[in-house]
Amino acid sequence: MDMPAIDSDGGHVRLRLDIAYDGTDFAGWATQAGQRTVAGVIDDALTTIFGSPVVTRAAGRTDSGVHATGQVAHVDVPEQALSRAYPRTVRPGQTEFGPLVRRLGRMLAEDVRVLRIIRAAPGFDARFSALRRHYVYRLSTAPYGVEPQDARFATPWPRPVDVDAMHAAGRQLLGLRDFAAFCRHRAGATTIRELQRLDCVRDGDRIAVFVSADAFCWNMVRSLVGALLAVGEHRRDAAWLQQLLTASRRSSDFAAAPARGLTLIGVDYPPDDQLGARIEITRDLRSADDLG
Repeated sequence: MDMPAIDSDGGHVRLRLDIAYDGTDFAGWATQAGQRTVAGVIDDALTTIFGSPVVTRAAGRTDSGVHATGQVAHVDVPEQALSRAYPRTVRPGQTEFGPLVRRLGRMLAEDVRVLRIIRAAPGFDARFSALRRHYVYRLSTAPYGVEPQDARFATPWPRPVDVDAMHAAGRQLLGLRDFAAFCRHRAGATTIRELQRLDCVRDGDRIAVFVSADAFCWNMVRSLVGALLAVGEHRRDAAWLQQLLTASRRSSDFAAAPARGLTLIGVDYPPDDQLGARIEITRDLRSADDLG
């Protein structure tokens, strides 16, 4: 088999991975000593395949118990190790890294899957090139809880919820704002984000909250949902929710929604020729001055 030409940078080839996982039995995305994490098991599998340490970098570092159907990550593979991804025999119509995807499917546990692998465009960074991330939070107000096939991916909610009130209140949070009240503190991190979508939808007993932003700070999506649920139960009103935007620290007036209902469903990127420019924008740490 003739090996494809290799585009490399500093002796490495960057690959993009599209990933899905059931986060129930993971301690989140990021590698942690003594913990089973999504990055940890993927890193171990790729390191075994390539015979050299490989580290995945993700668009969104999901917390313990959070799921993904549209996670994106990149890895830098040593140029000399890339040949290990190729089979001895090429099947008709086979993509360059199709055999690697198939091999990972055999190596990884059933609760994590690498769906696709391609060569990353020049300048691509899974985290810093991203334009926005999309999440959905699912819950059920059915008297019996959540149906078995959805039990790991939706939160049973024992009280009635006014979804229209949630949706209307959430609209006032859209835009470039300081979401400190909704974020767990992380030293040196900004809490200024551009919230681009916050929609609450009911389908019978099922409720879905769709949330999109250019980026999210630690615990932000679950906190937004928790605050909206306080409004939906009429324990709080829309004015209270808007007032939270004036807080400088995480609010203790509400609890974050449980992790089990949250799924990262997609990440958007600019055209390839704008990847580098996007990285510069993302790395420019925002401050209160950006809020006008």
